[in-house]
Amino acid sequence: MKLAIFSDIHDNIWKLGKALSQMAEAQVLIHCGDLCSPFVVKRLGEAAKGRPVHIVWGNNDGDIRLICQVGSQYSEVHLHGALAELELDGLKVAVNHYPEIARPLAASGSYDLVCYGHDHTAYEGRTGKCVLLNPGELMGLYGKTTFAFFDTQSRSVQFVEVKGPCNLKFKFWAKI
Repeated sequence: MKLAIFSDIHDNIWKLGKALSQMAEAQVLIHCGDLCSPFVVKRLGEAAKGRPVHIVWGNNDGDIRLICQVGSQYSEVHLHGALAELELDGLKVAVNHYPEIARPLAASGSYDLVCYGHDHTAYEGRTGKCVLLNPGELMGLYGKTTFAFFDTQSRSVQFVEVKGPCNLKFKFWAKI
């Protein structure tokens, strides 16, 4: 199974649009926090196309009530709060936003994969059998926009840089 793991969109729907087109081959989408606004959840719900989308909260997620309301319109969108514990293709996966929470989760020996975001820095490490993964940022704050694929069979990580122009129109801003 191929997982697409991404984080820290911070409302950059233009980069999200490009990234989602590159995530087409993934069976599961995992977001590690800081999507920020409800219209981002709408984009994720529309892009799901039958695939589950797992989302945890970050420190910049704004209107939680409206994010939940929008997310509830899409059966594929799963809002987990601060921590998601998933079983995917026989692997135990934990997802949260903060590296200081992710590192002890990885060291616990309870998970095969722990994903996080927050510091906008792509990282892959191993603690025992556990892969510790920060996919980087979609926002592009530090100039490099990345997400990661994780293959559950080989337990391998592939970082993907999102490049190219983003050609989304502004008409959806008024409608959530």
